[in-house]
Amino acid sequence: MSQALQDLLDLLDLEQIEENIFRGRSRPAVVPRVFGGQVAAQALVAAGRTVPEDRLAHSLHAYFLRPGDPGAPIVYTVERMNDGRSFTARRVIAVQHGQPIFALSASFQRHEEGFDHQTAMPAAPDPATLPTNADRLRGYDHLGAAVVEKFLETREAIDLRYVEEPPYGKFGEPREPHSQVWFRTNGKLADDPLLHVVLATYVSDMTLLDSVLLAHGRGGWAVGDVVGASLDHAMWFHRPFRADEWLLYDQESPSASGGRGLGQARIYTQDGQLAISVIQEGVVRAPRRT
Repeated sequence: MSQALQDLLDLLDLEQIEENIFRGRSRPAVVPRVFGGQVAAQALVAAGRTVPEDRLAHSLHAYFLRPGDPGAPIVYTVERMNDGRSFTARRVIAVQHGQPIFALSASFQRHEEGFDHQTAMPAAPDPATLPTNADRLRGYDHLGAAVVEKFLETREAIDLRYVEEPPYGKFGEPREPHSQVWFRTNGKLADDPLLHVVLATYVSDMTLLDSVLLAHGRGGWAVGDVVGASLDHAMWFHRPFRADEWLLYDQESPSASGGRGLGQARIYTQDGQLAISVIQEGVVRAPRRT
């Protein structure tokens, strides 16, 4: 396991300070606030710590309420909403400086057999044939050394490979609002289903709004032509998967309006199993001119 991945796992390993109350820390992100994927993953950890081990996460719905302060701890309070025969529901509120910054509802289910069908996996190149994130970034002189290093530092634990050029690599002209990314952790993980779900939740916030930017030829915060932030985030976990094995993140944007952009995606295992569905809306605005 790489040191970067171990550091990420340590970041997601919350301290329990009271029954149903946990504390997490943050680290610098590529923007001057807590990375949304981090707070979502930590909130899911908090919820999962209060659920029987035989119940696996099957969905989460979350709202980003305020920008998080990366220099302050985050306190997660878990409300035990329901413990049924098949399903368990939890609500988590993340608090900093006395104010809620994030709210998550998560549902967990005991395994059962049932009907089974799925949308077919779209065509995508083998991830082994694609340049690594680091290889791509080192060719983007237009971003500046500081931005490139920040990207490399914050994504070091994840092997993330774009099928096409990301928005900040090629911009200025609208493209199809569709993006594909392969990802896996840079190292093997323990056989803990919650851990794999948590890591996928962490990664899911990295690239989902890329397709919104592509539709308008924008490069994003890295080139300064967009101001944005996540508003809400939802995930459904359909089938077992491992976050340390290749996953295809197939993303598209069906709409942008009113200063908001919608991204939706499906995540497939390399053998074609639909593992996760994701939807997120975010603020996507042109910078205001002074």
